[in-house]
Amino acid sequence: MDKETKQKEERIKAEKNTVRAIIDNYKGLAGSLAQQLTLKTPNHHVTTGSHREAVWKSLFVQMVPRKFHIEQGVFIIDSEGHISDEVDLAIFDENYTPYIFKFGKIKFIPIEAVAVAVQCKSSNINGAEDWAKSIKRLLPAFDSVTRLFSGLNYNSLKTVTQEQAQTATRPILILCSLVGTGNPAKPSKEDTKQHENTKDFDIILNVDENNQLSKVIPNEKWDYSKWYEELNHYDLDRYEEEEKSVYKKLVKRSGAFGKTIQELEIDKEGENVILSLTFQLNQLLMLINNPMFFPHQSYVNMFREHLINTNGVGKEQTGAKSGGTK
Repeated sequence: MDKETKQKEERIKAEKNTVRAIIDNYKGLAGSLAQQLTLKTPNHHVTTGSHREAVWKSLFVQMVPRKFHIEQGVFIIDSEGHISDEVDLAIFDENYTPYIFKFGKIKFIPIEAVAVAVQCKSSNINGAEDWAKSIKRLLPAFDSVTRLFSGLNYNSLKTVTQEQAQTATRPILILCSLVGTGNPAKPSKEDTKQHENTKDFDIILNVDENNQLSKVIPNEKWDYSKWYEELNHYDLDRYEEEEKSVYKKLVKRSGAFGKTIQELEIDKEGENVILSLTFQLNQLLMLINNPMFFPHQSYVNMFREHLINTNGVGKEQTGAKSGGTK
């Protein structure tokens, strides 16, 4: 073997060892995460809720692109005045939607900006389903003015006739739990109350009593085109009848891709959860890509109407409301 051939073989071997080290490092991260989440202290049986949220947050900080910001303990609001239950972790794009409405230390993030909403639970996941529904009921507004390459652009149900890649986005919903008997979203738990609580989530992460991190994506076999419609044109039947018909005409449909996020699983045995999740979550984020342009007028109208209403009640908070120009 000549010197050049030997050097090439040594380099190939070193590269393989490096890639393997990266894989093993992600497995090590999962173990470290699990230990932090289940740490028992003298004053608490297990780690407190705020600490758990901080640990889970550290995972997503390593995972999502830097254009996203992660806030802990916020509420999500829409331009109808609907407000979600408290969100443990919200991942949102500050570049496109810089507004965070504040009341003291309480923060309200517009639904149009939020890409991911995370609920961090302990072993008791009761209420998780209602939490998810409180976000899915929020109505993004299709009502913006912005400059595009073609010039000044006004997007509203009254002005747009061309098909749109986004009409009503919704966040990717993630449940993080510490159910000792295993991931509550597993098919083997289908007839249990725990499984019922997970059905409105896109991704369920769980650390069990053996400190094993597991991941379930119930719709991992969906074609990318199905995810595209789910995340960018979510449940248009929620809108009032007249607006609903306009929305549905604006949806830019996509043919089947023949690809699923199941194909992004690194290890078919599911042993490298974090590395697989990194690819799968970021692929879903790329299907949203950028958030909807911010509907300034819709939020101005909402605040203005509540100011005018001297009794402070404002609009009714029940039922589907307008998502366009009000």
